Amino acid sequence: MYRSPERFLGLAVVMMLATGTPDPAGGTFPVEDIRQAVESIRLTVESLDATKSETRDDRTVTVTLTSDVLFALDKSDITAKARDRLAKVAEQISTDSAGDTVKIAGYTDDQGTDAYNLRLSQRRAEAVRGTLAGLIAGRSITFEAVGHGEAKPRVPNIVGNKPNAKNRALNRRVEIVYTAEQ
Repeated sequence: MYRSPERFLGLAVVMMLATGTPDPAGGTFPVEDIRQAVESIRLTVESLDATKSETRDDRTVTVTLTSDVLFALDKSDITAKARDRLAKVAEQISTDSAGDTVKIAGYTDDQGTDAYNLRLSQRRAEAVRGTLAGLIAGRSITFEAVGHGEAKPRVPNIVGNKPNAKNRALNRRVEIVYTAEQ
């Protein structure tokens, strides 16, 4: 959009009259010191196949792995492929963690009953906890595992009144949360 210099000059004169600032011929204008608090910066990196993401918010790190990578359908046994992924996460926690508590949260999609999904997500969180604890032996880290079932979906399971398979896959996940060293 084109804006003329005359329009800006007119706006400046109106603002000076409204605020009581000196005439520009005087050559000085009061300066206001504007300060704004910086919000924390949140960085999320997602794999191209959307099976893993990592979010950093201040010192909190959340590694999210889709359940399809970790488990067979409707199961809570860690797959061989998942062990490789979890070994990388364990190495990351070993080098990056402040050594406090690692929280593991399991989630499901909206298929099945609430009670069943809650139990399945708890078993999956416990399976990841057990694998990570075995891989990070010798460090003073406490592991907590909790299942949330279909609560807190990342994206809607139903879009346009239709079930969405891709969204459901993203909602079947395990989140590993820890505090990074400063």
